[in-house]
Amino acid sequence: MSTVRRWIPNQHGAWAMLAVPYLAGVLIGSPTWLQLPLFLAWLLAYCAVFHLEQWVRLRRASRNPRAAARHRRPALVLGSATLAFGLPLLVAEPWLGIAAALAAPFLAVNIAYARRNRERALANGLVAVVPACGMLLVALRAGGGQVAEGLAPALACLLYFAGTVPYVKTMIRERNSEAYRRGSVAYHALALLAAAVLNPWLAVPFALCFARAAVLPGRGLRVPVVGAVEVGCSLLLLGFLAGVYG
Repeated sequence: MSTVRRWIPNQHGAWAMLAVPYLAGVLIGSPTWLQLPLFLAWLLAYCAVFHLEQWVRLRRASRNPRAAARHRRPALVLGSATLAFGLPLLVAEPWLGIAAALAAPFLAVNIAYARRNRERALANGLVAVVPACGMLLVALRAGGGQVAEGLAPALACLLYFAGTVPYVKTMIRERNSEAYRRGSVAYHALALLAAAVLNPWLAVPFALCFARAAVLPGRGLRVPVVGAVEVGCSLLLLGFLAGVYG
């Protein structure tokens, strides 16, 4: 069990970002068998990339060679598993190669930040959000839907998950930064307006997100509570996306 725990990334907040856009794409379109192995490949790819980034980061940042080495095997095994799932899907649906190519520059940026030991940087977090939200379009297309009909819900996901990056920082790493708090609140106010333009019903979950960004920082909430709030907000967004666009 301890070995499995070491192989699973400890970035708990990332799982909602990986799952919600993808599930929204499934619910908005028509679920098909293709979406299940594609989702597994997506999760395996995330785990492989996580260990790759840690290996790259620790080779430069740690004086202990074993710190980086313990990520090498998970990166290789999980990367191989990703290919085992991904290559048959690519043969069946060649357009997935285009999706992978579009995601590659964002991955390169994340690796570059990891190499500089700056993976916690605000910009790096925002870059990671883009391909995750783009998976809504991939899941929708895999279900026979059209990319055009997924643009608005994908943008809604982008607005939400981009906001979680500065907000979570105001709750944990930057909890004493007034500048971060003001920036987070300002962003969420703009995101609320943008979401309402996309669809008036989306103002409901985004208003709640604005309220939590304005009220919760500085209240000393524990990390598990912060995570539970984010899970609730993510599920609320998923429900509204499925209801509005499904």
